Amino acid sequence: MEGFTSHQASKFTGCTSRQLRYWDEIGLVEPSVQGTGGRPGIPRLYSFRDLVALRIVRSLLDGGMSLQRVRRSWDFLNKKAGLDKHLSEVKLVTDGQSIFKICRRDGEVMDALKDGQMAFFVAIDDIATGVQTNVAQFQEDREKFVRALREAAVHTATGG
Repeated sequence: MEGFTSHQASKFTGCTSRQLRYWDEIGLVEPSVQGTGGRPGIPRLYSFRDLVALRIVRSLLDGGMSLQRVRRSWDFLNKKAGLDKHLSEVKLVTDGQSIFKICRRDGEVMDALKDGQMAFFVAIDDIATGVQTNVAQFQEDREKFVRALREAAVHTATGG
């Protein structure tokens, strides 16, 4: 199985070589194609999924999360919440204090730092879109009603 070298992984994810080595050593994101096993001269080889994981971890760190929080949440997400199996169905969101897993399939929101405790989450975009749809429907219904009243008035005035 082919993999991406540490140099390629660094280039594609924006992670430094030092981060890759450290995260491998602490077991945060290990290269799944080929690890070093602690032996010098053995290249690390990362899968595409590993690259995605590296980029996610880096994004969380860039978002203000501490490495300890990222490690705890990443451990939960991978081992207990099945993130590795359903990567395309999940969205991660952080407020700088916690990491929330949002499952696109059912809208479930879990706090990854509280071992999957359900979280209250309001998607303002979805609410605004719903309100906008309701307002548009109201305006359309109102225009139909006003047209019907005018037609009734014309019909009554003409005696028809």
